[in-house]
Amino acid sequence: MKKLSILFIALAISLTSCKNEKKDTKTETNSGTITAEKFVVKPEATSVTWTAYKTTEKKGVGGEFTTIKFEEKMGSSAQEALNNLSFSIPISSLFTNDATNTRDAKIKTSFFGTMLDTEFIKGKINYENDVVSASITMNGITNNLPLEISITDDRRVTMNGNMQLKDWDALGALAALNKVCFDLHKGADGVSKTWEDVAIEVSTFLRKN
Repeated sequence: MKKLSILFIALAISLTSCKNEKKDTKTETNSGTITAEKFVVKPEATSVTWTAYKTTEKKGVGGEFTTIKFEEKMGSSAQEALNNLSFSIPISSLFTNDATNTRDAKIKTSFFGTMLDTEFIKGKINYENDVVSASITMNGITNNLPLEISITDDRRVTMNGNMQLKDWDALGALAALNKVCFDLHKGADGVSKTWEDVAIEVSTFLRKN
């Protein structure tokens, strides 16, 4: 009888232990189980802006791509959601808010229009070990663009980089653009210049799921 009592006590302890272990794996509320929040990156919450430069004083000319295409991607962290995100940007979506309505056409035709693969810029975000970069394909060439990342409120993400056009063999396209914009790219010194670097900024807001 004593042995049987000890057996019942051991069984009760074992069952209690199993119940506690199961409770540790999930959070329960009156309405049910709450799963961990996910971070979701969506194209409609993402923008790509750029700043090119003209004149020897390096005056900035800003623009954006109004369309960026990619499939929604989810992760348990901002890094997981952004890492390996593949995207494509239609050149036709370039917009500079130019009052004369001529600048956009010149950039599309004389710059991008002289490149290979003139329809899209394509790429993939790489985000591992707190290091961020974008593998970008433009003018038939794929190169890596290092990015600095800033995340505020856990969900607002800004990535900045400085593209050197020579790395994508785009100096010929730059010269073609400077030719059609020759007078417009003159500064006070009378020199026409279009710079070889372009500042890139990617902003997105990671939704909750």
